[in-house]
Amino acid sequence: MKIIKSSQYDLIKSEILSRGDLDYKDINITVEKIVEDVKQNGDSAILKYTKKFDGADLETMEVTKEEIDKAWQRTPQSLKDALIKAGNNIKKFHEKQKRNSFMDNELKGKITGQLINPIEKVGIYVPGGKSSYPSTVLMNAIPGKVAGVKELIMVTPPGKNGEIMDNILVAAKIANVDRIFKIGGAQAIAGLAYGTQTIPKVYKITGPGNIYVALAKKQVYGIVDIDMIAGPSEILIIADKLAKPKYIAADLLSQAEHDELASSVLITPCEKLAEAVSQEVDLQLENLEKKDIAKKSLENYGRIIITKNLDEAIDIANEIAPEHLELMVAEPFLYINSIKNAGAIFVGENTPEPLGDYYAGPNHTLPTNGTAKFSSPLSVDDFIKKTSLIYYSKEALEEVKDTIVEISDSEGLTAHSNSIKIRFEEA
Repeated sequence: MKIIKSSQYDLIKSEILSRGDLDYKDINITVEKIVEDVKQNGDSAILKYTKKFDGADLETMEVTKEEIDKAWQRTPQSLKDALIKAGNNIKKFHEKQKRNSFMDNELKGKITGQLINPIEKVGIYVPGGKSSYPSTVLMNAIPGKVAGVKELIMVTPPGKNGEIMDNILVAAKIANVDRIFKIGGAQAIAGLAYGTQTIPKVYKITGPGNIYVALAKKQVYGIVDIDMIAGPSEILIIADKLAKPKYIAADLLSQAEHDELASSVLITPCEKLAEAVSQEVDLQLENLEKKDIAKKSLENYGRIIITKNLDEAIDIANEIAPEHLELMVAEPFLYINSIKNAGAIFVGENTPEPLGDYYAGPNHTLPTNGTAKFSSPLSVDDFIKKTSLIYYSKEALEEVKDTIVEISDSEGLTAHSNSIKIRFEEA
């Protein structure tokens, strides 16, 4: 891995922070055509693109109960137990995020409040086809069910045989997903956003996907809500001289294997540690199944930054605002409040990032590419909506009518003023 001094950080900052700024103009045009085709032609367009992109000639798009039952029977009990345990942790964590409606009627004749209601229909996108991510099913569906979403519609690309991988269906069963469709890509996003003869129209879409999925979500935003535009995965580790190079190298590689655009960064004030980690990364890289992907990722976006001290390391981390931030320092809890921008913080040497990906409970759908400066992990809040409530009696309105008229007149909105005045005119 490339080692640099913090004084050189400004020279490479754009390399780390601009991974989402690639030119996707041609892909965007393709996505626009797919979305419009699905909007106009519904099921026929989706089936056409599923055959073209996934190689699957589907007779029906919806997964049947029999298919789910067979997947459950074929799946090893050990994996089912593991997914159930992870699901329980995810549910327990997200139940603590639930909000309650409230009403304030302390003042005579006045009630203000807020009503919390779940979004009725939500679409969940789960990547599939050649790979399977049952953890993504759990992380998207369980918070929705905790929030009270009535209908969770999952879409995921099929293999060439037209089937969904067993572990995806098992996770969906554990998470109580209501309906599952064997479709993926931009066409699936369009189907959820506009509805088709078979696919229900939803009110929000969550879940990660490739660049076609991300751009499709961006295009349909406004027709439906979306959770976020997820970028390539990233990890940033802050470590001191006591940290173990083998642990750090393993954790950096855990993200590098995701994608050639993934970013893996170590920040440390210890030059000796930096050198040791660089060597250890090279050693561990040789044994990786996805060696070529990880190597390209590290060449492009893997960096070790040597700082003057831990405070400077934290300052740089806050500017990068990583998706995953690991604190591998002595007494890490002393530094938690100094971390202002991160999707998730992993505290101490025995809390590797994959613990959060699969099991601990907090959501693994996190803001990427610096967006942790203003956005948050997927949560129960993403599956609810808030409605304001106001009640005033005639007497309470009379007390404030002149104030309202004063403000509305200043804005030149005399009809607003009249809607107040008319209630106090003599019959």
